[in-house]
Amino acid sequence: MHAGLHARLERISTRGRYVVVPMDHGITLGPVKGLVDLESTVDAITRGGADAVLTQKGVAPRVHPNKNGKGYIVHLNGSTVIGPDENDKRMTGSVEEALRSGADAVSFHMNVGSAHEPDQMTQLGELTEKAHRYGVPVLAMNYARGPGIDEHDAESLAHAVRLAEELGADVVKTAYSGDGDSFERVCNATRLPVIIAGGSRGTDRETVEMVRGAMDGGAAGVSMGRSIFQHDDPEAITRAVSAVVHDDADAESALRQAGLGIEA
Repeated sequence: MHAGLHARLERISTRGRYVVVPMDHGITLGPVKGLVDLESTVDAITRGGADAVLTQKGVAPRVHPNKNGKGYIVHLNGSTVIGPDENDKRMTGSVEEALRSGADAVSFHMNVGSAHEPDQMTQLGELTEKAHRYGVPVLAMNYARGPGIDEHDAESLAHAVRLAEELGADVVKTAYSGDGDSFERVCNATRLPVIIAGGSRGTDRETVEMVRGAMDGGAAGVSMGRSIFQHDDPEAITRAVSAVVHDDADAESALRQAGLGIEA
């Protein structure tokens, strides 16, 4: 592995495990809770144990003074919920722009099985080649999304993560299949570190139990957005998730240590 690539991967992880908090939702959803005062949210989640935060390039000046020395990932495509097709992610930046923004890595979202898969496949393949020229890691956010596709089906997710490896990504994010046994099939489909998406917010217990199940199935961590940045106490929920990922805590212990154990 290129020395620069290895060094940058270490900046967005801890001993090969990842707690990434994506906050690029300002493009997709607008200025929702947790993203209006982005500075305070970044400060809270990095104090809580996140390894890296992820945003679009334009808000980088708001991230760096508040990330407490943690890693930074710039996301390079996007879409909006009010546009004609949310699955049609379009390029929003380049590797060079990400580096000028102070990024340690870049990320790219691909909807495997959608009508946009061919274009996104080409773009991801080109992105990994460009990023690796500079020793920059690529986090591929590969989801199984398209007509007739179950977004949580383990076989479809296995295909999605393997596609990321085939196209040269360094880390892959995908949806959780619902239980550790089926997610093991997903993780075994690739040599890449597999991290799970958080999806829509659930209860604290549901969030942490999902992370525990994924880790038991072989995951290398999480890339969890709304469940963390929209929480009433982002620092505490990050601390609970980090305890599972980095300290191998069980769900009950993680919640209790973070001061969240009273929730049913």
